[in-house]
Amino acid sequence: MEKEIENLWREVRELSLGSEIDRLHSPPSPLHFLRDYVSQSKPCVISNAISHWPALKLWSDPAYLAGALSNDLVSLHLTPNGCADAVTPVSDDTSAGDLCFASAHVEKVPFPEALQAVRSSSSQGENVGYLQQQNDCFRTEYSTVASDCDGDIAWATEALGCSPEAVNLWIGTDLSVTSFHKDHYENLYAVVSGEKHFLLLPPTDVHRLYVQRYPAANYSYHRDTETFKLEIEQPVRHVPWCSVDPYPSPEREASERLKYPFFFDGPEPFHCTLKAGEILYLPSLWFHHVSQTPGEGGYTIAVNYCKSICILLLSSGMTCSLTSSMLISTSYNQCHMSHLHSVQFFLGEKMKIRNLVMERYEESKQHFSS
Repeated sequence: MEKEIENLWREVRELSLGSEIDRLHSPPSPLHFLRDYVSQSKPCVISNAISHWPALKLWSDPAYLAGALSNDLVSLHLTPNGCADAVTPVSDDTSAGDLCFASAHVEKVPFPEALQAVRSSSSQGENVGYLQQQNDCFRTEYSTVASDCDGDIAWATEALGCSPEAVNLWIGTDLSVTSFHKDHYENLYAVVSGEKHFLLLPPTDVHRLYVQRYPAANYSYHRDTETFKLEIEQPVRHVPWCSVDPYPSPEREASERLKYPFFFDGPEPFHCTLKAGEILYLPSLWFHHVSQTPGEGGYTIAVNYCKSICILLLSSGMTCSLTSSMLISTSYNQCHMSHLHSVQFFLGEKMKIRNLVMERYEESKQHFSS
């Protein structure tokens, strides 16, 4: 079974994904995007798609943002180490071995105060601020500057057949890191200032990330002592999360390699750096780890658009590659619709083969959890 899984990793890359993330130098047509990327569950980077956004020029100036949002309350996320929503030791005694899924301390503060907290995050990582509320925060907490960006990515909206369900804003420094995880929606991630660095793994590599259930915990920050306290939620709630840190410290690297050999000994993750003005299309269920490099204003800013599409509950790009040509060919030959609408229609037919993929996924999961 282990050999079969390794062959699966190899086949997905050889038959569908290749060795690098595709880069498009201009926005694709809806049909091109749907046929070559969405239907294949294949990421890509698109340049020159948001060059008309006023945000690209305005948001690198902290004075502009602080002025425009001077009367707005926003959610500031605070952690002692820049790792929110991550697997973390329950206590400072790491030798104890008890781990939890830790979420940030969150408080509503005026935007100028929040931005200052982000920019002044300690270089020692003792108090790291990040604006990462999600939950459609760009259209709620940051609606004052929403006109600086487009409300959606037009060619993606046409291809996917729906408007974004949520649009989120992210502002942080290089001290904030997002651990490996997957999302159950299609993601279009646009960088406005600075750079974002992604490590990507397809859903077929799920076993390499050693997903386990960890008790949920929350940081609380005490301003009088400037200290954090981490407490397990009561009643206890467990969260399935990826165990692997792709960049362990030198003193931890040897032990991490022994604990997680399928990650460290398997194929390299796809590396992808997004610069200001670029968009990453990240298909649903792809695992991603995110770090960042600040731009001119001393921070990185990104906006992402989330779209939930049920037809993308496929867990193998390889399966897509073996079936999409047949489906698309059939749609062209037998349906009296436009090319775009016919592809959209027959992508729905791919739900009929989803169970085959999921059966293989469940067999593999049972093997590695036993």
